[in-house]
This record gives sequence, structure tokens and C-alpha cells, in this order.
Amino acid sequence: MADRTPVIDRFLSGHGWADAARRPLAGDASFRRYVRLDRNGDRAMLMDAPPPQEDVRPFLRVARLLGRLGFSAPRILAADEAAGLLLLEDLGEETYTRVLAAGGDEAALYTLATDLLIDLHRRFEMPMAAGVPPYDDERLSNEAALLVDWYLPAVRGVPAAPGLREEYLALWRDTFAVARAAPGTLVLRDYHVDNLMLLGGREGVAACGLLDFQDAVTGPASYDLVSLLEDARRDVPPGLAGRMIARYLDAFPALDRDAFRASYAVMGAQRSAKIVGIFTRLDRRDGKPVYLKHIPRVWQWLEGDLRHPALTGLRAWFDRELPVGTRITPGAKGAP
Repeated sequence: MADRTPVIDRFLSGHGWADAARRPLAGDASFRRYVRLDRNGDRAMLMDAPPPQEDVRPFLRVARLLGRLGFSAPRILAADEAAGLLLLEDLGEETYTRVLAAGGDEAALYTLATDLLIDLHRRFEMPMAAGVPPYDDERLSNEAALLVDWYLPAVRGVPAAPGLREEYLALWRDTFAVARAAPGTLVLRDYHVDNLMLLGGREGVAACGLLDFQDAVTGPASYDLVSLLEDARRDVPPGLAGRMIARYLDAFPALDRDAFRASYAVMGAQRSAKIVGIFTRLDRRDGKPVYLKHIPRVWQWLEGDLRHPALTGLRAWFDRELPVGTRITPGAKGAP
């Protein structure tokens, strides 16, 4: 990748941050990187999202929408879309992950995050979503396919046969109508503790800061709740998850509870299948084996969701092609 320093220097100079101290933050699974800026006590965050691998426009679109709705997404201080650079409000360092690790009140944090989803799903209306792509069957299928395209070859040693892949995807397509029984809304997609902030001095759901929502889509309201409660990187106690699902359902008394729970199971299974594939791809293609350690947890979530009657066909496929004893963590690429 080309040296980004000159373009970053010009951007920061043009917006009065040339002399700010810069502290790079740990990266994620994308090409984006973040740099915390400190200018005599004033702080901001630089998002460096180099094109063509990254595109800042979806982030800008969703950040502005969330801001209009009253949620605590980072304010946009400056933007150079062509260069892939954003100057953002710094929401601080108190991620849910950090607060929980320090002994924070788990139930209170998850309640706040659930209440934010309730509020978002009450306030959001589909006409607000101009430019936000739909979570359509093609997108859902392509994501689910990552398991057979990356994980299956990694544990079997050979690519999946085309017929097997098509059978798998046909079974998924049969379930997507079940998922859509939940109301449509704005889906942030990466709604979990790594991307939620606890913000002091703010009241109500505004105390929950939002990060990493550039992949937002419109789709089933069940998705972000399952993203929160079936966290790929963290064990969520079943009792807590059950209480949060009940809290969400109680907020929408007209909602068909059985239909929502079926949608939750389908979206949870689809998400977990996708993540198993993504974590394998990050190792095999991108040389990032650190995510492999989470695969056993993701399999637990997937197995739980596959028990729902709406997923009987897919459960049979998994039991035949990847029976329980074969649901292993692939060895890191190049490992003996």
C-alpha cells in the first residue's frame, strides 16, 4: 500500500490539526485504521480508509442519519471522500469491552444497548434509508457461502463440490422469508461490545456511543439484537440474553413473538455461518490467524440457532456434511 503520510498531513493541515500529537489505535479486520489526535487537550479521531479498498461514503451517510435521529454516532468534523479521510469526534476510550473487563455492570450495559435498539427501531422509518442498501437474499446468500468457500476447504483439505454449495445455498434461501417476518429497519450489522461506547455525561440511550456502522443495511429487526447477544468474541450468559430478548419483545407488544424468535434464529445462524467463513478467510487469505480462536464460540451459537424448527433442513445439512466431531478450528495457515 502506498505511503499515506503526505495526504494525511495535507488533510490535517487544512483543518487545523497539523500539530496534533498522533496515536495510532489497534487495527481491525479491515484496511481502515484509526489515529487519535490530541491538540493541546482537544481531541479528535482520524479515520484513514484508503481507496479503493475502503469507501467512507457509507459511514458518512449512516453517521449523519444516526445523528439526525439523536443517537451518539461520532460527529463529522471534516471529510475528504476522495482521499478516504475523515476527522471525527472522539468518543473516548470506554468501549463496552473495556468497561466489562474492568468489572462493569454487565446487565446495565446490555440493557442500555438493547434499549438503544428499541429506540432506533421505533424512530427509524424506511424513507430515511436513501442510499442504504437492502439486506437482500443475494447479500445474505453470499455471506452464508463464506462457510463453504473458506471453512469447509480448510477442514477438509479440498474445495466444496459445486453441487454441495448449491444445495447449501438453496436451503438458506428457503429460510430468508422466515427472517423477514421481523419488521424491516436500519441494521447496523456490527452491533456488539467492541463497537459500543459508554459515554459519561449523556442521558438515556445517548450514553451508548456507536462505532463501525459503515456496513449498515435495511433488513430484519432481529439482526442487531442477535449480533449483540451472540457475540463472536465474548460469551454472553444465556439468562442475560433471554432477558434482553424479552425486554425487546415487551417494548413491541404488537409484534408476533414466535415469528420474531424464528427470525432471530435464522439471522443468528446466517451470521454465525458467515463469521466462521470470515475468520477462516482472515487466516488463509490475509494472514490474520488471531480470529481463529473465536471459532469454537461461533459454532456454539450456530448449533443453538440450528435447533429452531425453522432451520430443520439446514440442521440436517450440517449434521451430514459437518457433524459435531468435525466442527474444528482450522490450523493457522502454514502451521504443522
